[in-house]
Amino acid sequence: MNAPEKFLLPDIQSVIDTRAIPITRVGVKALVHPLKVRAADGRIVHTVVTADMYVGLAAESKGTHMSRFVEILQAHDGAMDGAGLHAMMDRMLARLGATTGWIELAFPYFIEKRAPVSGVESLLDYRVRMRAEVRRPGTFEYRLTVEAPVTSLCPCSKEISDYGAHNQRSAITIAATAAEDLSIEALVQIAERQASCEVFGLLKRPDEKWVTERAYDNPKFVEDLVRDIAIDLNRDPRVFAYTVESENFESIHNHSAYALIEHDKRTA
Repeated sequence: MNAPEKFLLPDIQSVIDTRAIPITRVGVKALVHPLKVRAADGRIVHTVVTADMYVGLAAESKGTHMSRFVEILQAHDGAMDGAGLHAMMDRMLARLGATTGWIELAFPYFIEKRAPVSGVESLLDYRVRMRAEVRRPGTFEYRLTVEAPVTSLCPCSKEISDYGAHNQRSAITIAATAAEDLSIEALVQIAERQASCEVFGLLKRPDEKWVTERAYDNPKFVEDLVRDIAIDLNRDPRVFAYTVESENFESIHNHSAYALIEHDKRTA
């Protein structure tokens, strides 16, 4: 008996499209996958990423190959950082035969912190996004976004009150278009350094006294937070452009206070 006849399955994506309309981005969105991230000191941090991966599609191409995006993410075995994301972008463009592309990886990132007095150690979570974009051949843009929780204390409340001052937790978001060697920890440190006080996952009573007094001695309006962080970002040569936001979850109002600064050093 002859061997079973083999049939080639049709590849509909490769059919020529006659509508002559290019697609700016096409690919997979909200792909969840384990990921290793390289910390500033070289350690490996394990997390779970939600990935958006797109390429530009030429006008004559009917479709892209969706499975290849998953293969590219699964094939990444090393720890992710700016250089690793650049390498992934290069592989994606080559694998899909594209000239433009976009990758964004969103994930929780944990940093071990030591309480200021007792020294007790705990993990604190931060929200991170790494984005790579190639808008035209020969270009590459890396954008690192970090959301850090901090404490802010109202200078006005401190000035007018006989007893204490109202404070609140704030969310600082720094989105930096930057060199590939800019680390997550570098942006976290900028946000925490310019807050009234940083926050910790675990504190003992002597630590609570320290952070309360630290915030009281270092009051900041929401406007102060973004301006002081902007000064640090302006001084950092690894940062080319940035957006810094602060949302203060007010303790005496049922709304937030908010401020934002955008700046591009390349056009200043």
